[in-house]
Amino acid sequence: MDAAPDRLAAPDRLTDRLRAGLPSDAVLTDPDITASYAHDMASFCAAGRPAVVVLPRTVEQVQHVMRTATELRVPVVPQGARTGLSGAANASDGCIVLSLLKMDRILEISPVDRIAVVEPGVVNAALSRAVAAHGLCYPPDPSSWEQCTIGGNIGTASGGLCCVKYGVTAEYVLGLDVVLADGRLLTTGRRTAKGVAGYDLTRLFVGSEGSLGIVVRAVLALKPTPPEQLVLAAEFASASAACDAVCAIMEGGHVPSLLELMDRTTIQAVNAMAHMGLPDTTEALLLAAFDTPDPAADLAAVGALCTAAGATDVVPADDHAESELLLKARRLSLTALEAVKGTTMIDDVCVPRSQLGAMLDGTARIAEKYDLTIGLCAHAGDGNTHPTVCFDAADPDESRRARESFDAIMALGLELGGTITGEHGVGVLKKEWLAREIGPVGVELQRGIKQTFDPLHLLNPGKVL
Repeated sequence: MDAAPDRLAAPDRLTDRLRAGLPSDAVLTDPDITASYAHDMASFCAAGRPAVVVLPRTVEQVQHVMRTATELRVPVVPQGARTGLSGAANASDGCIVLSLLKMDRILEISPVDRIAVVEPGVVNAALSRAVAAHGLCYPPDPSSWEQCTIGGNIGTASGGLCCVKYGVTAEYVLGLDVVLADGRLLTTGRRTAKGVAGYDLTRLFVGSEGSLGIVVRAVLALKPTPPEQLVLAAEFASASAACDAVCAIMEGGHVPSLLELMDRTTIQAVNAMAHMGLPDTTEALLLAAFDTPDPAADLAAVGALCTAAGATDVVPADDHAESELLLKARRLSLTALEAVKGTTMIDDVCVPRSQLGAMLDGTARIAEKYDLTIGLCAHAGDGNTHPTVCFDAADPDESRRARESFDAIMALGLELGGTITGEHGVGVLKKEWLAREIGPVGVELQRGIKQTFDPLHLLNPGKVL
C-alpha cells in the first residue's frame, strides 16, 4: 500500500483550491503549526511534513477536501486526537492532514432505541457523560478516553478496561456515514437493533485506520448504566500463579466487568511515580471488578479462586471510593512506565487466555536477553497484554535493543496463537508483522479491498499494508 500519487500539487494551488470550499481559519499552512500535526504518540514511526492541515466542520467540507485531493492527486491523512500508539495518524510528505477535531457534535441520544449519533471528533469521555444523563452508557473506554475521539476509536477498533464483559468498539458501531476517496458519501449499517442487509461494510471500516474512507458520522449502540462496580486486589508470588487465577475465574463462568494484571516492574514504576504504597515485593497484582447486583458475593467467589491459585493476599474493596483508589494504580501504569527511562514502546499483543502465563514468562525472558526494563500490564480477562519497553531514546544501542525486543514480543505472541494487535492498530509500526500474521492470501485480498475503495491510494498511504 506504499504506492504514492504520481505527482503532488503545487502548495499554492492546493491551498487555493481547499480555501474555495473551506473557511479561511480551517486551512493551516504555517510550517510550525502543521509540524505539530505530523505524528501520533508512537515511537519508531516515521512521519513526513504535511503540506497543509485542514479542520472541516461539516460533511460537505470533508467532501470538498477529498474531491480536491482526488483532482490534484494529493494524499490525505485523517486524524483524531493523535493519541494512537501505532503511527496510524502520522503525516506523509506533502499530504493534506485532515483533522476531524472540529466535527465534535453529539447529534442525537435516543434512550428508547439506545443509540447515540455522533460526529467523529466527539471525545469518548464527553459522550460517556452525555449519555449518563439519560441512564445509559457507552462501554468502550480506552485508557486515553479523556482525550481520544470516537472517530479515532473507530479507526483503530480500540478497546479498554471493560472489554472483558462489554466488548470492544466494533461491537457498538451500528452504522456509519463515510466520505470516500473521490468525495462521494456512503451510508452503511443501520440504527435498528438487528439488520443483515448485504455485506457488513460497517465492520469493514472499523479498524481500517482511515485507509478506506473518512468517517463523518457514527450510529453507536448504548447500554443501560450498570451498578457501581466493586474491585478486588489479589497479590501473587509469581506471574504464572496470577495467570492461573485468571484461567480459573473465566473457566468458572464468572463475568467480571474488569480483570486487569500488573507485573512487578509495573507496580514498582507506579509506586515510584505516585507513592501509592502498592506491594512492590510481589510479582503480580490482579484486579477484578464486578458491577452485578451483588458484587460483594462475586468478589468473595473470585477471591477464593485467587487464594486457591496461590494468592498471598486478597483485599476486596468495601465501597466505590476504595475501588477507584485500587483502579488508579492500573490507570497510571503506562504513564509510570514512561517515566522509568523517558521513552516507551507499548505493545498490545493479544493471546488466548490459556497462553497468558506463557506470554508473561516469555516477555520476562526477552527483557533479560536484551537487558531492558519491560513492564507488563494486561487486560487479563481477554488476553490483551501491554508489554511496555522502557528505553533511553538518546542512546542508539538501547534504542536498537528496544526495537528488537519489541519485534521479539510480537513474534512470541504469534507463536502462542495470538495477534500482533488487540486494540492499538497496525499503522506504520506493525505493517511488516501484519503480513506475517494474515499470510499472502490475506494480504492479496486486503489489498484488493483497498484498491476498490481507494484506487489512487490517496487515503493514509503507507499504513496498514
